[in-house]
Amino acid sequence: MNLKKTELALLAALAVQQLAAPAFAQSKAAEADLPEVKVKSSREAPPTYNPPTASSATKVEAPLRDIPQTVNVVPQTLLRDQGAKSMQDVMKMVPGIGLSHGDGQRDQVTIRGFTAIADQFIDGLRDDAMYFRDLSNIEQVEIIKGPASVLYGRGSSGGLINRITKKPGTDKSEVSVTVGSWGQRRGEFDVGRNFEDSGVAFRVTGAIERADSYRDQQFLDREAISPSLSFRLSDQTRLLLQAEYLSDRRVTDFGVPSYRGLPVDVAPGTYYGAANARNFDYSQADVNALGFTLDHRFSDTLSLRNAFRRYTYSLDRNNTLVGLVNEAALTASLNRSNVMRDEDGYFNQTELVQKAAFGGMAHQILYGVEFGKQDKDQFFRTQNNIATVSLFNPVAPVVPFTVTAAPSTNNLGILKTAGAYVQDLVSLSDQWKAMVGLRYDNFQQETQERRVGQPNLNRTDTAWSPRAGLVYQPTEAQSYYASFSKSFQPSGESFPLAVNNAQIAPEETTNKEVGAKFDFFDGKASATASLFRLERTNIKSTDPATNRLVPVGTQRTDGLELTFTGDLSQGWQVWTGYSYLEGKVTSSIARDAGQPVQGKRPTLTPKHAANVWVTKALGDGFGLGAGVSYVGDRFANPGNTVTLPGYTTVDAMAYYRMGPLDLTLNVMNLFDREYIVSGHGSSANLNLPGAPRSVQLTARYKF
Repeated sequence: MNLKKTELALLAALAVQQLAAPAFAQSKAAEADLPEVKVKSSREAPPTYNPPTASSATKVEAPLRDIPQTVNVVPQTLLRDQGAKSMQDVMKMVPGIGLSHGDGQRDQVTIRGFTAIADQFIDGLRDDAMYFRDLSNIEQVEIIKGPASVLYGRGSSGGLINRITKKPGTDKSEVSVTVGSWGQRRGEFDVGRNFEDSGVAFRVTGAIERADSYRDQQFLDREAISPSLSFRLSDQTRLLLQAEYLSDRRVTDFGVPSYRGLPVDVAPGTYYGAANARNFDYSQADVNALGFTLDHRFSDTLSLRNAFRRYTYSLDRNNTLVGLVNEAALTASLNRSNVMRDEDGYFNQTELVQKAAFGGMAHQILYGVEFGKQDKDQFFRTQNNIATVSLFNPVAPVVPFTVTAAPSTNNLGILKTAGAYVQDLVSLSDQWKAMVGLRYDNFQQETQERRVGQPNLNRTDTAWSPRAGLVYQPTEAQSYYASFSKSFQPSGESFPLAVNNAQIAPEETTNKEVGAKFDFFDGKASATASLFRLERTNIKSTDPATNRLVPVGTQRTDGLELTFTGDLSQGWQVWTGYSYLEGKVTSSIARDAGQPVQGKRPTLTPKHAANVWVTKALGDGFGLGAGVSYVGDRFANPGNTVTLPGYTTVDAMAYYRMGPLDLTLNVMNLFDREYIVSGHGSSANLNLPGAPRSVQLTARYKF
């Protein structure tokens, strides 16, 4: 990284340190030891913008200041204040994130310039099925930046997303109703009871939503329910049972095409798909999951955790989208697909945490093993040039529902993982801490083909994933760190093997990072600064001479991320973030849209992005909030021939909270800006317009 970036990071760190100085002097508490932080997942999180812990990054009890890595925690308080209803709403608040529309059927983002299509987790267990998740059962969302394979195995180039669920352990009776623009209607409930004498507690959350959209023909029909039950089997042993059901149906929306290097200039609702899209271009996703977590404490220094989750996932996706654009004729040709997916799988983690003192140092050691198996059945049919429409005034054509072409994909993928890992968080002295870890993975993939003449495929990959970090804390409110981590991404990763990737070794990602973390106002607010280099090697690219994938290509991101979040005095709360990402494909023989990919920027990755959100309690139950989000220019395709222009949006909020009643009014895109919110990442012609000005009112009642 060049000198200018290093100077920028040091200046940012020094500036934050200077800002912290008055806060250090405000009270003796800032000079004393901060209270010990305990992770109590069974209790309701306090209403704060600055949660002190994140279980995702270490899987042990540790405050964020002790972790030599960037971790962003989006708390439920912020989700409610901003009126978030989707994972996209959550991710737009996090620096270093690029948004993708996920083929109109799933949550998908890039993190620090790298796709995170399979890097979704729930309570630390892999959840890589391709669907839109619901937030009704989510306490907070934790985003780990950089490779995390030492704890989670394959994937996680730029980072991973871990949703922390609501759990039993508190008495809760809450219902809410949301109404908003374009016929939005959503109801939620959250009911729980804690029978302390018997050691039994339960909690049930759920939601039902019906909505239309600013996008022509789009709709949403969704239901979700998540019951959970916990037992205190003894003073040392607890058992948690959890289940989940989700049904999501909507139009499979790929957005709008491009013209002369930019998305076409049409109304945000313009739809390039089939007539009667509700019945012809829909995606129906269904998810069922059942799991348990068994915690046993042998002593104050030794505890065991076993977590298991089994899931099933089905997808019936039908779509019509733009394939090619004829700029001379001002037309767009449409392709049609029928996609079926059926999955079932399980993951099991057993982890032993030991607190020990030896060598004159305190250790918190994590020993873990993980096993998992997934069966992924998929069937695709695709027909190109099924219809042609006007580029600037499309009339949705009538198309056949079922594609008659031969299946392009028809197979069963079997994925098996087995891993063992160890991690030590050690206090070298009062001011120095270190974290080291190592994981070994054995990942087996098999594809059973059903198409005549196509071979069955299999391969097994083994990989070591290291992690090391050093933390210096001159005071209890300051932490400075340096870290190194590594991950691997096998061929297919979360998809069945294909002929063109079955013989290619895994890609590898390394992350080198330095950073600083500061606490303010007795830990009620915090700031972070991180400077990093993230590099992924052995990237698979298509050889234009043979049309085969070959293991060439390197992508690198040099970046800076800054955050300041927390609860300030006199009723102020703030959430801010900024990211600078200098991404580049440094080596590749691939070409896209007639252009070499080498030297180009990664797709959907803005060089600059920033957000600020501030709320103020006015007294007597009233409060106001407002925020600004800025996203810089992004490229829609690897050849960088189409630019998604940068944009700035403003949101606002007002609330009344008194006793059991909570009324919140949210106005999104206050000034009604037109912009492109996301793209596909590999195509120039699949770009999703953002929503115009919209309003939603939520009434929440506790009883």
